[in-house]
Amino acid sequence: MLISNAYAQSTGGPFSGDLMAFLPMVAIFVVFYFLLIRPQQKRAKETRAMLDALQKGDEVVTSGGVVGKISKISEGYAEVDIAPNVTITVQRSAISLMLPKGTIKSL
Repeated sequence: MLISNAYAQSTGGPFSGDLMAFLPMVAIFVVFYFLLIRPQQKRAKETRAMLDALQKGDEVVTSGGVVGKISKISEGYAEVDIAPNVTITVQRSAISLMLPKGTIKSL
């Protein structure tokens, strides 16, 4: 006749099929976790610890690049002296970096 018989293929072993198709997605997730997610969480934890440790007299840099010394701090805001008789109020989250003591004098 003109139509030939169709036979089933062999399975090829215990690690073929669905498991081998799913393995690359798992590997991509692991790579993303170690290259993107984990470092970002670590950086956020360090920033949160720095913001919690702020106190009066610390020298800081705001996210806008303004350098000053904290004169008053509350739960959500900080007053920063940026020049003699010039004080600005910024959110605590706007403080991006805490400088070592004496840095402002050296500028």
